[in-house]
Amino acid sequence: MIGAKALSALVVLSFAASGASAETLRIAAASDLKFAMDEIVADFRQDHPDDAIDVIYGSSGNFHTQIQQGAPYDMYFAADIEYPRALVKAGFAASNVRPYATGRIVLWSAQLDASELTLADLPGLDVVKIAIANPAHAPYGKRAEEAMRATQVWDQIQRKLVFGENIAQTAQFVQSGNAQIGVIALSLALSPELAATGSYYLVPEALHEPLEQGFIITKRAASKALAAEFAEYMSSANVRTIMRRYGFVLPGEEQRTSAIESDVVGQ
Repeated sequence: MIGAKALSALVVLSFAASGASAETLRIAAASDLKFAMDEIVADFRQDHPDDAIDVIYGSSGNFHTQIQQGAPYDMYFAADIEYPRALVKAGFAASNVRPYATGRIVLWSAQLDASELTLADLPGLDVVKIAIANPAHAPYGKRAEEAMRATQVWDQIQRKLVFGENIAQTAQFVQSGNAQIGVIALSLALSPELAATGSYYLVPEALHEPLEQGFIITKRAASKALAAEFAEYMSSANVRTIMRRYGFVLPGEEQRTSAIESDVVGQ
């Protein structure tokens, strides 16, 4: 029989081994991924109950700068694939860039019927504020500006614009009523919370450059097995199903863009 002291030692060793095998994964993710990534991480955690997975949402441009300054992120999911590509070239990545989706922008409102509007209608609306993400560092804001310039309304509405730090904050401006209408990510407009409180118009993708998105494993996580495992999980059927549900067009499925357009027209 095992003595009490020996048994106690085995328990201690068991806990120590368990603690040693647990890992922490810190993910910097563009805020258009908020709802989709929350679901993805929740599912991933089911097979990794001892690991800590923290996701910080924000602006792709700000994360790009922070990683170069030594921010402790293990993975970086950007809303503009050019940001992680630049980090790879500068030596801040431990992997190649992996494209994971193409995003779309929508005109969204909780006060107006946005489904009956287009960008061309913005100058004639009786609104005080129009929200977009800051084009200086938020890819969705940059695409919003491009689309507004292509529609030739940018100069007419510029005085009414308010800028969110990222696309999630932009959506909050409109949802709270601080702005009456705004351009946000389709992935946020399709979230249960926003879908229940507002309506949207899908901005034609021909009006702006594609929102091609990609991720990397950062240099600091080069030997972190959990990061490599999560990277592979992003290609799983479960993740692809979640991403499609939030309106993302996946690599190799670009034909879905026309289907999304058709679905919106039919609403």
